[in-house]
Amino acid sequence: MILLCVCLQMANLVTSLCCVVLAAVVVAYAQRRSQLVARNQYERMGNDVTMQCGSLDNDASVSWKVNGTDVKAQHHLEGPRLMLTEVDLGHNGLYSCFQNPHGERRDTIYLHIGIPPREPTVTCRSNTYPKGFYCSWHQLHQTFIPTTFEVDVQHNQRSLEVQKDPDHKNRCRVRFPEVFSSFPYKVNVTSVNALGKASTTISFEESSIVKPDPPERVTATPIRHNARRLEVSWHSPATWPDIDNFPLKYFLRYRPLIREQWQHVELSDSTSHTITDAIAGKEYIIQVAAKDTEIGTWSDWSVAVHATPWIEDPLPITSTTEVDYTTEAKTSPIPSSNAPQKAEQPVGGAARLLTHFSPLLLGMLLLFM
Repeated sequence: MILLCVCLQMANLVTSLCCVVLAAVVVAYAQRRSQLVARNQYERMGNDVTMQCGSLDNDASVSWKVNGTDVKAQHHLEGPRLMLTEVDLGHNGLYSCFQNPHGERRDTIYLHIGIPPREPTVTCRSNTYPKGFYCSWHQLHQTFIPTTFEVDVQHNQRSLEVQKDPDHKNRCRVRFPEVFSSFPYKVNVTSVNALGKASTTISFEESSIVKPDPPERVTATPIRHNARRLEVSWHSPATWPDIDNFPLKYFLRYRPLIREQWQHVELSDSTSHTITDAIAGKEYIIQVAAKDTEIGTWSDWSVAVHATPWIEDPLPITSTTEVDYTTEAKTSPIPSSNAPQKAEQPVGGAARLLTHFSPLLLGMLLLFM
């Protein structure tokens, strides 16, 4: 019984020792792993920067490398610390420290130099009224380090769902919770990076952000036998979801290329118009804009199209001699049977031979007479 108890105590002691050893191995591995995996350090451009070599004591002697080579930038060492002065983008890189005298690597730091974000520029617009609207934003100044954006949209004291646009990095979409609302919308966009954050808040009425996309497939066609007319047609923008209940009106502008001044025509809901005062033979440039008939602002101008009014094909130019010859050939009467006719030239080899020797034969006949 006593022997059994002793054995059990020894077993517990061995188990405890194994656990201690295993824990020490895990700690050592974690420390070694942390030395191999680079950690990020973000610093503001123009500042002095200090990088600490792991958890080494202040009296430790270390050497530093950046991107595998000796640090050439202005710096100085203080025990395990590397100090850089007035850093700029040229100081970006992977810094590694090695403990002397054996040169064992003790830490790796990826240094990122940048600036804190400033207030972003924010705009909102509804080109799909009454379905919803989108907001977009951008930084006027680069930050040089990763910067994210947080968006919050409020309406009638409640937050609305914000959907990030899959095609545009700095854009989100929001559905209108109701149509013809009298409550304003409030949009807040916050720029965030490792060095700071900055926010912009805008407020607007529903009606003020309605702006369709430009009309599509604009065409201009000359009208046959009319030198001063052009037939213009177009389609409403495909992004406008309900043209029947929320019709658009249009604004047409056109001018000949030889002039700078535009002529304008405002139309109701028609998608075609005939220009009747074009200058004959001159090329025209034509564009169309669209707007909701009740609210909002005009769209941007459509892609410009060019057209020239109908030009009659010119008659072929011929010389006077050719005209007279043609006229004579077509109008001269057939000669009458008693009119003098010019003898036709004989054809064939024999006839040509007879004609060639006829004077000689005539002379021989005279000699025999």
